[in-house]
Amino acid sequence: MRKFSTSINGYSKLEVNSFVNEVTKESESMFTKLKNQDEEIKNLKKELEKYQNMENTLNRALVVAEDASNQIKRVARDEARGVIEDAKRNASRIVNDALLKADKIEQDAQTLKRRVVIFKRRLRSVVDEQIEFIDSINEDY
Repeated sequence: MRKFSTSINGYSKLEVNSFVNEVTKESESMFTKLKNQDEEIKNLKKELEKYQNMENTLNRALVVAEDASNQIKRVARDEARGVIEDAKRNASRIVNDALLKADKIEQDAQTLKRRVVIFKRRLRSVVDEQIEFIDSINEDY
């Protein structure tokens, strides 16, 4: 606290006026500073609100992206299952077709073997008849 010197009618007017001027200037400076700080706080609050809104928007976008990612994964798994099931069905069909063809080829081979045996018997029979005929010709001469 400041002390003033005294004069005949009380405190020294110069000192008091000087002090009042200092206090006025200091008060005005503090008021301006407070006003500027209030304005800065107001601006910072607006910026904070803007960033909070951005954060909320980003969080919502992240949730949407995660949902989309999960849905894409689910669809991909379902498609993969479908492809695998189709491949299994196709593989089974191909194997069954191959087995049927192999069966048919085996039957054809058996038929051919029987025909060869029959052909050999007939040929032997014809050859035997021809030999008998040749033998009979030799006896006549």
